[in-house]
Amino acid sequence: MIEIRNLYKVFGPQMVLNNLSLTVRRGETKAIIGRSGVGKSVLLKNIVGLIRPDSGSIKVNGVEVTNLNEKEYDKLRMEIGMVFQSGALFDSMSVGENVGFVLNEFMNLDKKTVKDKVHDSLALVGLKDVENLMPSQLSGGMKKRVSLARVLCMEPHIILYDEPTSEIDPITAAAINHLIIEMRDKLKVTSIVVTHDMNSAYKIADSIAMFYKGQVIADGKPDEIKHSKHPVVQQFIHGHAHGPITEDESLIFGHVK
Repeated sequence: MIEIRNLYKVFGPQMVLNNLSLTVRRGETKAIIGRSGVGKSVLLKNIVGLIRPDSGSIKVNGVEVTNLNEKEYDKLRMEIGMVFQSGALFDSMSVGENVGFVLNEFMNLDKKTVKDKVHDSLALVGLKDVENLMPSQLSGGMKKRVSLARVLCMEPHIILYDEPTSEIDPITAAAINHLIIEMRDKLKVTSIVVTHDMNSAYKIADSIAMFYKGQVIADGKPDEIKHSKHPVVQQFIHGHAHGPITEDESLIFGHVK
């Protein structure tokens, strides 16, 4: 479904994606783990065209997307939903208006159809009678659910999640994890989930890829990652303070000084 080959992206002096390659199969949930700044969110933005790579290939359902113009990309974006880390809701719009935004702006649908789709999408994420609430009246977990409902309204084939369980309590995080699994099982969507939460990654993922220095250094089933012999993977998944990751950072910071 998604095939990325030899992707490069540089911001100033920083190489964020460094010859990165990754494959996501149709119907698979792929978790991407790694420290902040290793290119996880940058990759998602490259896939949806919010950022363009410096070089390399991104194919979605067999179509090379790096050469698409903005109009062509807009059409592709109707098949790809992205759940942003903060929810990215419009503060001045109600929940119902937020969820139905894409339908109202880009699809020729009557008001009743939009209203029904909004209601059904909110029900899928476990929210009822919230259409008239404003984002400021929602908890962090509810905002993430509303963001997911907005994506589901589009009936996408692919969903990209950026830190879906960050900044919420463990019970809400468990509910979000359950929703991600439901989306895979019920709607057969293909998903990429960027996360620092290893409990979440082990629970939701069919496979896990770890990014380090702009590259994929490990990619396998959750159990394979859990028992990986790679010292960088082991330090990250167990959260050890000492190891090759922090040794590398000490060298970098020492050089800067």
